[in-house]
Amino acid sequence: MTTESTAINPATEPIPVLLERPKWRDTFDSLRVFNYRLYVISQMIANTSGWMQKIATDWLVNELTHNVALVGVTVFLQFAPVLVFGVWGGVLADRVDKRKLMMTTQSVTAILCASLGVITLLGLVTVWEVWGVAFLLGLVAVVEGPARSAFVNEMVGHRRLRNAISLNASIFHLGGLLGPAISGVLIAIVGSGWSISVNALAAAIVVLTFAMMRVRELLPSPRADRSKGQIREGLSYVVSKPTIFWPMIMLAFVSTFGMTLPVLLVSFADTVYKTGATGYGLYSSAAAVGALSGAVLSTRRLTVRLRTIMFAAGLFGTALVVAGLTPWEPLFMVFLVSIGLSRLLFATGAESIVQLSTNRAIRGRVMSVYSMIMLGGQALGGPISGAIADRFGVHAAMVVAGVVPAIAAVVISMVLARSGKLSLSLRLHRPGKLISIVPRRRRMSRPAQ
Repeated sequence: MTTESTAINPATEPIPVLLERPKWRDTFDSLRVFNYRLYVISQMIANTSGWMQKIATDWLVNELTHNVALVGVTVFLQFAPVLVFGVWGGVLADRVDKRKLMMTTQSVTAILCASLGVITLLGLVTVWEVWGVAFLLGLVAVVEGPARSAFVNEMVGHRRLRNAISLNASIFHLGGLLGPAISGVLIAIVGSGWSISVNALAAAIVVLTFAMMRVRELLPSPRADRSKGQIREGLSYVVSKPTIFWPMIMLAFVSTFGMTLPVLLVSFADTVYKTGATGYGLYSSAAAVGALSGAVLSTRRLTVRLRTIMFAAGLFGTALVVAGLTPWEPLFMVFLVSIGLSRLLFATGAESIVQLSTNRAIRGRVMSVYSMIMLGGQALGGPISGAIADRFGVHAAMVVAGVVPAIAAVVISMVLARSGKLSLSLRLHRPGKLISIVPRRRRMSRPAQ
C-alpha cells in the first residue's frame, strides 16, 4: 500500500500525489472492495455486450442506407440528449440515491435493446426504429453517466479512486477488445439482431448485481438539497478550477473530432479495405488492444498533471493523422493500436484530475458537464466526420480528426506554460533531454541612463 501526500498543491499542480510508484500487486487494489468487485463483473459483461450492440447498430444502419454520413447521424442521435440535457442529469445525480438510479436506467436499457433486437431478428426494422432507440438510449445516458462516475467514489473511497478510474477504463476497453470481434462474427453468421439482443440480457445482469451490493459498506456522497442556481453553481465551479477547466476544453476537441473513429472505421472496412463487418470488428479490436495497454499503464502513474494530459492528447492526434495517411492495411492496424493507447492515457488522466479536483457534494454536476462534453462532442463530430468522408474521402476525414486535437493540445500547452511562467528549453548537448519545460527567466531591468 502506498502513502499519499497531504501537501496542498497550487491549482494547476497534480492532485493527491503518490510518494512511491504502486507495487504490481496493487495494480488491482480497488478489487479488494466487495461492492466494486460486483460492479466490475457487471461492467465487464455490460461493456462487452454494449460494444457488440454498437458495432451491430452502426453496421445495421450502413446495411439499410449504404451511407456513412447516416451512420454519423446515428451517433448524433445517441449522444445529442447529453449535449442538450446533460447538466440536468448531473443535478439529479447529486440529489438521489445513485445505485437505485442506475438500477432504473439499466432496466430501461434492457427493454429498449430487447425491442430493437426482436424487430431486427423478425426483419421488420427500418433506420427510423434504429434512430428512435438510439435517441432514447441517449436520454438514459443523460442521468446514468454522471451517476456512474460519482458512484465509483462511493464504492471505493477517495484513496482508491484513481486506481478504480483506470480499472474502469481497462474494463471498458477490454469490452471493446472482445465485443467488436464477437459482434463481427455474429453479424457475418446470423446478422445484427443477436448482437443487439445480447445487450438486453447484459443490462438485466447489471440490475441484479446492483441489487446484490452491500449497501451498508457504501460511502454515500452528501445529497444536494433542492435549491435555485445549482446548475450555475456547477458551471462556475468548473470554470474556477484550472485542473477541471483545461482538461474539459481539451476533451471538447478530442471528443468532437478524435472520438468519431467508429464512424470512420465503418468506411475503411466497407470501401477502402473491403473487409466487411468482420474487418470492422477487427479494426475496433486493434484500437481496443492499445487502449487496454494504456489503461494498465495509467495505474502506474505517480501523478496526474495537466502537461502529461496535453501530451497524450497531442500524441493521439498525431497517431490519427499518420493512420489516415497510411495506405497499407497491416500498418494501419499498427497505428490503430497507438491511437487506442494514447487516447486511453488522455482519457484516464483527464477524468482522474477532474474527479480528484472536485468536492464530492458537487461531483455529479461536474461529471455531467464532463459527460456532456465527451458525448455531446461525439454527437456533433459523428455527422461532421461522416460528411467529410463522403465529400473528400475517409483518409482526409481521419487526418482532420487528428490535426484538430493535435493543434489544440499545442495551443493549450502554450497557454498553460505562459500562465505558469514556463518556457521550452532546447538542449542540443543532451540528447536524452533534448526538450524540457523550465521556469521562464526574468528579464534584468536596464540601469537608468
